[in-house]
Amino acid sequence: MIYNVYVVELSRRVFTENARFRDANPQFNGVLQCLYVGMTSKLPAERFQQHKTGYINKKGHKLSANIVEKYGTYLRPSLYDHLNLKAMNRAQALAMEAKLALELRRKGYAVWYN
Repeated sequence: MIYNVYVVELSRRVFTENARFRDANPQFNGVLQCLYVGMTSKLPAERFQQHKTGYINKKGHKLSANIVEKYGTYLRPSLYDHLNLKAMNRAQALAMEAKLALELRRKGYAVWYN
């Protein structure tokens, strides 16, 4: 199975309303955006829709991240498209998700990933 990484821009409200998000981003100075970085075996647009609709799979597991469901505004393909040009397996995508999240944090974004 082929996996992709993706980035969702979050409403700035996440920084003021969510203490865990704020605590994870002490470097954030409010200049750039708040972001969520994830990985999926689906197309990023399809995965974003799952987050926004609170998708629950056939086994009854909620597959959407609460933070994206509540604060997600839109996808930011300019931050991830170049990374999906090479096919990745699950382990590679997980590693890329963490690497991208930390890279974006270093650039000044406030980032959530898991």
